[in-house]
Amino acid sequence: MLDIHISLMLLVAVIFIVLLLLLNSWLYQPLLAFMENRDRTIRKDLENVSSNTAEIEELKAKTAEVIAQAKAEAAALRGKTIEDSKLLAASKIEAKKEELEKSHQAFLEELKKEEEQLKSELLSQMPLFKESLKAKFSQI
Repeated sequence: MLDIHISLMLLVAVIFIVLLLLLNSWLYQPLLAFMENRDRTIRKDLENVSSNTAEIEELKAKTAEVIAQAKAEAAALRGKTIEDSKLLAASKIEAKKEELEKSHQAFLEELKKEEEQLKSELLSQMPLFKESLKAKFSQI
């Protein structure tokens, strides 16, 4: 039947225990240390990602604030430029109106002078007209 050899059993048990000890020191302990190290790095990376996310959100908020300020400054600058342009246009229009008014006044004065001159010429030639009218009436 089966022969059980105690010495053989003890030898197998010793080899098994030695094998367990060697595997523990050469394979299991380094493998566990590697896995623990990897878990630690993953945790650190997750923490860094969370802090980076917070930083990114903060930077986004700052960017939005800067953009809003730039838009406000651009609107203010645009408004000031439009106001300045309106004032410049109004001053040019006013200057042109004054120039046209002066030109109009000069034209009216010239017209009055010509009217006076024409009147004086007509008055100076009035006796000639009277005589020509008398001559015409006498012919009729």
